[in-house]
Amino acid sequence: MTKQIDKIIPQPEAPGMVGDGFRVYNYIPGANGGQGTNAGGGARAGIDRHRISPFLMLDFNAEIDFGPSDKVRGVGVHPHKGFETVTIAYKGSVAHNDSAGNSGVVNPGDVQWMTAGAGILHKEYHEQEFSRKGGPFEMVQLWVNLPKKDKLTKPHYQAITADQIGKLALPDNGGHANIIAGTLNGVTGPAQTYTPVIVADLRLNKDAQLTTTIPADYNTALLLIKGSAEVNGQPAPEHSFVLFANEGEEITIKANEPATVLLISGEPINEPIAAYGPFVMNTPEEIQASIREVQAGKFGVLS
Repeated sequence: MTKQIDKIIPQPEAPGMVGDGFRVYNYIPGANGGQGTNAGGGARAGIDRHRISPFLMLDFNAEIDFGPSDKVRGVGVHPHKGFETVTIAYKGSVAHNDSAGNSGVVNPGDVQWMTAGAGILHKEYHEQEFSRKGGPFEMVQLWVNLPKKDKLTKPHYQAITADQIGKLALPDNGGHANIIAGTLNGVTGPAQTYTPVIVADLRLNKDAQLTTTIPADYNTALLLIKGSAEVNGQPAPEHSFVLFANEGEEITIKANEPATVLLISGEPINEPIAAYGPFVMNTPEEIQASIREVQAGKFGVLS
């Protein structure tokens, strides 16, 4: 049975700046004012976090040309606790450091999957050489919730390079799909997740078609990064967000032009959500405890 579409949400009216290095449209939850590190402004999409669980936030830095700069742009030191951040690089390069001594660079085609878990301080910024030269910059940051039993896991990273990502070739020179997490049409991505999740970057040539099946109870959505498509027969313009209902399993995407589409899907975590800025726990008391931990220096030191 065809997976029904709940609604197709247009691009928010205006982007918001996160630090001075990320110009983002916020699709999940779609609230003005942001929810922390990489959550921006724009029009309210109004997607309740329980409705799209296990996903908590999606910021899309639509392509923009950052001019050359001697000053490295980015986001300063900030905490995270209780969830995971997933950075998908389309164009441009992002560097990062944390209070556990980890650092690295996310280049085009790469993915950084950071499990904040019990708490960490983090900062992210344009990679120095990219900042010096400038150029097109396009990124997605997705926040994925952790179940209660895993919220205090030790922080760690999965640095997934482009050559490690699962590749699904489409027939008739239709393009390909990069499978980051979970399994899509028999191809499994490298990311290890705490609950069942599918994250796939679809690259479709003009008139190409991809059909897949996803469990009806998974919360599922598409973001049209580039180009337009027909999704189960309905038009989805560039930068729109297609939210599926929890009925039916089959999805068909037909590209009207060369298109890049991000597919996210996951089994809901049916637990309370208490969110405050960069903390996502299960109760307000746990949020208050998290704030006290940061104030007491328990997340370490990062300058």
